[in-house]
Amino acid sequence: MKLEGGISEAIGGTPLIPLRRLFEGMPFKVYGKLEWMNPGGSAKDRPALFMLREALRRGDIDSDTVVIESSSGNLAISLAQLCCYLRMRFICVVDPRTTEQHKQIIRGFHGEIDLVTEPDPSTGEFLPARIQRVQDLLREFPKAYWTNQYGNPDNALAHTETTMREIGDRLGAVDYLFCGVSSCGTLRGCADYIRGRGWSTRIVAVDAAGSVIFGGDKGPRQFPGLGSGITPGLYRQDLADQVVYVSDMDCVRGCRDLVRYEAVLAGASSGGVVSAVRGLAESIPADAVCAVILPDRGERYLDTVYNDAWVRQVLDGGWA
Repeated sequence: MKLEGGISEAIGGTPLIPLRRLFEGMPFKVYGKLEWMNPGGSAKDRPALFMLREALRRGDIDSDTVVIESSSGNLAISLAQLCCYLRMRFICVVDPRTTEQHKQIIRGFHGEIDLVTEPDPSTGEFLPARIQRVQDLLREFPKAYWTNQYGNPDNALAHTETTMREIGDRLGAVDYLFCGVSSCGTLRGCADYIRGRGWSTRIVAVDAAGSVIFGGDKGPRQFPGLGSGITPGLYRQDLADQVVYVSDMDCVRGCRDLVRYEAVLAGASSGGVVSAVRGLAESIPADAVCAVILPDRGERYLDTVYNDAWVRQVLDGGWA
């Protein structure tokens, strides 16, 4: 078995566009990497491809393997799509924060949903409960394989070899990189590329308020895909030069601004990254070149981010 040709050839090579209208009047330049234009709709297509391809190369999986992962949604879609192409069984462990749209797409690719309904009793977080359920499934299926996005170095390598390389090929040694964090795969992969070339790029990690990745205080978060209730195995202390925390409302405002000014319908994490740039605008030097990674598309958040009634009810926000 080989993971090549077909839909895998469409992964990567996403556009990098100037966000001139969104940051009009600012003395610096901002370029958005449109990761939602991957075929599975997010940046997670890249690590899904790398993790499965390398597992096949090592002989860790074959046509009879049941691939298992814990995901808030986007990686599950990416793995479901590629496992469908390989005609392999895929089971994804999700929790109640995963949107109905995400789950419908996973099922559309013949992926199976295993829903964890209760958080881990000791931490109050769903992620440890999801990982425990993964362990249960690994014992249940004799030929099961956990891609383990939280600790698999192939997750980060995907972004070293493709995402950051593509940005560097287009813009050179950027002055700033803004990157949302969850598994830390994108952040670590991009940081490894930047550090390996000796660039002076300032790496800004965009984390969710309530996430504990960088030692923040644990708190509730409404949107999947940004932040984490545990410190992932791919985390390193030197990954970021600066951490910016964004609220759920920051994510909503950033998404709405992307649509209003750039006609880009992106997911909640993308809105958080845009808000982080706005928050640091006064400290970014004139003529600096900033790259921002916009991880996923917005259709999966039509019932939340782009729903005024939901925003008013859940986030207590008002819109003119």
